[in-house]
Amino acid sequence: MTKKIRVLVVDDSALVRQAMTGILSSDPGIEVMATASDPYAAARKMRTEVPDVITLDVEMPRMDGITFLRKLMVQHPVPVVICSSLAGKQSATALKALESGAVEIIQKPALGTKKFFEESRIQICDSVKSAAMARIKKMSKPRDIEPKLSADEVLARPTRAMLETTEKIVAIGASTGGTEALRVFLGQLPVDAPGVVIVQHMPENFTKAFARRLNEICRVSIKEAENNDTVLRGQVLIAPGNHHMLLKRSGARYYVEVRTGPLVSRHRPSVDVLFRSAARYAGKNAVGVIMTGMGDDGAKGMLEMKQAGALTIAQDKESCVVFGMPNEAIKLGGVDRALPLEKIVGSVLQNYAEK
Repeated sequence: MTKKIRVLVVDDSALVRQAMTGILSSDPGIEVMATASDPYAAARKMRTEVPDVITLDVEMPRMDGITFLRKLMVQHPVPVVICSSLAGKQSATALKALESGAVEIIQKPALGTKKFFEESRIQICDSVKSAAMARIKKMSKPRDIEPKLSADEVLARPTRAMLETTEKIVAIGASTGGTEALRVFLGQLPVDAPGVVIVQHMPENFTKAFARRLNEICRVSIKEAENNDTVLRGQVLIAPGNHHMLLKRSGARYYVEVRTGPLVSRHRPSVDVLFRSAARYAGKNAVGVIMTGMGDDGAKGMLEMKQAGALTIAQDKESCVVFGMPNEAIKLGGVDRALPLEKIVGSVLQNYAEK
């Protein structure tokens, strides 16, 4: 019999603790071993039994969740899923939680329609399962990203007008561990890199703060995508949480369509949706990159990209927090190259230099 994932739920709201217990217990692979009203109560419970995963609120009395998380990552690393309402300033707070070692961000369960509650149940249980598979290390000082050559040194400049040639684009999909992987990847891009479109599994109201933070530390321009945004050289568009993002093309202009819709591959936004649209509208002018994450979202779409002539790259097992999505794409036959995270940018730029 498969061992259940033991979860410690930490939240100062009794109602939320009750709702989370019900949601997690509905999955046969998950067991709520205990609940705690604050980090001090959680620490007492962990003296007798260490959970496989902790779901952690951010704003709590006596000690906030970020402080507790940082202490935990230094003293006894355990996979932590931040459970927050993620509204307004809390988005930035949740972003700090990821930088402090949390592996997932989920939205607090809300009493809404049956459909909304069911989607929340799927996303919460999947996030906990994903966290349980994550390889957690003690936190260390973030490594500075070494300066890279300008694209002038890598990308061949056209010697004549190329009226019939469309722009090149990079489509990226990521989930658990993807926030750090994207920081490394985007931090290596030169200012005139090909346009990039990204689906990172995140809740609503969080992607804007995530994009803003990346924009502050990277040379390329990074923003949360809006409907009809043009995909430009030197710019990165990140799909907004709870919305699918599709790549479209009008003549030589690539742009994105942001829309609602059902969960696809158990997610919204879905990597499969982005990759499939890239296969259809960009074809061989695209590079697909699938990064760390649990599940199989993106595997089928990556295969379609490869079949359309795109170069497809997977992050390798050693550099992934969770080697789920890349592995599924590899098993399906949709991956041309599996590379360490630090080498993916070089491969992407070299591909464009050869075209």
